[in-house]
Amino acid sequence: MRSVTYSMNTSLDGYIVDPHGAIDWSDPAEEVFRFWTDEIRGTGAHLLGRRLYETMLYWETVDRDESLDAAELEWAALWKALPKVVFSRTLTTVRGTNTRLASGTLTEEIERLRAEPGDGDIAIGGATLAAEAAAADLIDEYRTMLHPVLVGGGTPFFPHHGRRVNLELVESRTFGSHVAYLRHRVTPRNSPRP
Repeated sequence: MRSVTYSMNTSLDGYIVDPHGAIDWSDPAEEVFRFWTDEIRGTGAHLLGRRLYETMLYWETVDRDESLDAAELEWAALWKALPKVVFSRTLTTVRGTNTRLASGTLTEEIERLRAEPGDGDIAIGGATLAAEAAAADLIDEYRTMLHPVLVGGGTPFFPHHGRRVNLELVESRTFGSHVAYLRHRVTPRNSPRP
């Protein structure tokens, strides 16, 4: 069965966006950008909230920009080819290649995608959408790209629902830019501790 993953850049104090809505502190070094590109290759569908969808629209037309390097053009091509589902209470249409507005609930969309033939993870982007998925126990893995910065507030990476979720660290990596990647798998609630 296809895994549901939640991957985002996060500050050391746990935020994906700072108090002013900025993400410039998470601009990736070349090796981190390459890692994200490799990760998107393993993605079969991406579910986005409205705000992240609007941010990612940049990649739909950026390939026309002659100042882009080969790595950015590669990312744009992969992003455009990726099936994307947007969840919004305010949008009635969406733009972008292989992009559609969700027609069902988050649970229904994930069940539909898991039932379809195909490979690759079902990625969730955006804290609000991830919080909804976490509350419904739909997330299989949390993947954080931890940046060495304290931003002092903003939008938190981890959804808080007043409940415990046990995680197992299954992969970690440190980049030369002092960014650390942590991949945690959700463990079954009743599994015994080692």
